[in-house]
Amino acid sequence: MSTGIIIADDHPMLLEGLSAILGKIGGIKILATVADGRSLIDSLHQHEPDLVLLDLNMPQMNGIDTLRMLHERFPGLKVIILSSYYQPELLKEIKSLGARGYLPKSASVPVLQQAIERVAAGNHWFEAGQNDIPEVSPYFLDSFMKKYLLTKREVEIIRMIGNGLSSKEISEKLFVSEFTINTHRRNISRKLNIHTPVGLLNFAREQGLV
Repeated sequence: MSTGIIIADDHPMLLEGLSAILGKIGGIKILATVADGRSLIDSLHQHEPDLVLLDLNMPQMNGIDTLRMLHERFPGLKVIILSSYYQPELLKEIKSLGARGYLPKSASVPVLQQAIERVAAGNHWFEAGQNDIPEVSPYFLDSFMKKYLLTKREVEIIRMIGNGLSSKEISEKLFVSEFTINTHRRNISRKLNIHTPVGLLNFAREQGLV
């Protein structure tokens, strides 16, 4: 029996890549992909998923407000939160709102598959979220992005570079092509005026991103 999944994330490439990869895994069926919380709520009236993969940073209705509404209106629905950062307070909040799991967007496909299988079976998956996501305040990220004119995805890639990942490894973790990652790296280098991998690595460490 397949696990029906809806993916909610405002990044088109991640939606496309994640949907394609998970759709090839036996026992998983992608019912729909949506880009914001309101669209997710609407889609639940058309589909009956077993599980939702939910991004926290979305337009119109963010992940926390969406999770709260899901908990109230669809209490039996299993939800795994996808995030680019970790905060103890945030983890407590999403647990109180009924989330069954918490995963970094940088998680490998096997880890994501294992988390889905465990949550679909009625278990929880929080350990990977606590261990794998660097603890970075979202308020810091907001001001940091404004200061350097960086996007959320660019900050995520800088952090991965700071952790020693190659473009190929980053592309595999983010479910996008290596060409896309290299394009992001060129944009990052231009914005920061840093043009070497070592320079980006040092920048990530100096800014507390790793």
